[in-house]
Amino acid sequence: MSRAALRAAAVAALLCVVASPLSAESAPKEPVGYRLDDYRSATPQTLKGAKVIDARAAHEVWAAKASVFVDVLPQPPKPKDLPPTAVWRERPRDDIPGSVWLPDTGYGELAAPMQHYFEENLARVTAGEKSKSLVFYCRANCWMSWNAAKRALALGYANVTWFPQGTDGWEKAGFPLEARAPEPRPQ
Repeated sequence: MSRAALRAAAVAALLCVVASPLSAESAPKEPVGYRLDDYRSATPQTLKGAKVIDARAAHEVWAAKASVFVDVLPQPPKPKDLPPTAVWRERPRDDIPGSVWLPDTGYGELAAPMQHYFEENLARVTAGEKSKSLVFYCRANCWMSWNAAKRALALGYANVTWFPQGTDGWEKAGFPLEARAPEPRPQ
């Protein structure tokens, strides 16, 4: 190989390292259980039993209508002590078109009603087919989607994909977003 070709290969390798947010050595290791705190922090590069995809691959799957996309971004509830005359506006969510938003299902521990909500909605969006392809996401550096994908695997879903870049990576790649309302949650 010529010096110019070697130099070009070295520059390309360096750009790959610089362009990736975490190298394999600096990414956290997969925990045995669910992540229970510090949900907005660096995530592992893997999820045992699931496929892991980037924005380009997620867009290909989405364009082919080959999977159900499941957003698990939390949604703050209306404050209980809000005065009756106060106006409450939920924060809007721009989301991957056609996805389903199951807020608060990515925490490390779920109360029984939220666990049931997660299970019931996954059964609904897959028509009870545990082999149906599911893509879980949230935002970049968010353990919520990792936890939710792991939870789906534990429930017996066999075709689980984790999209760790989430809507941040999707939007950065220039792919479309649309306004999304969450699926009604248990009270």
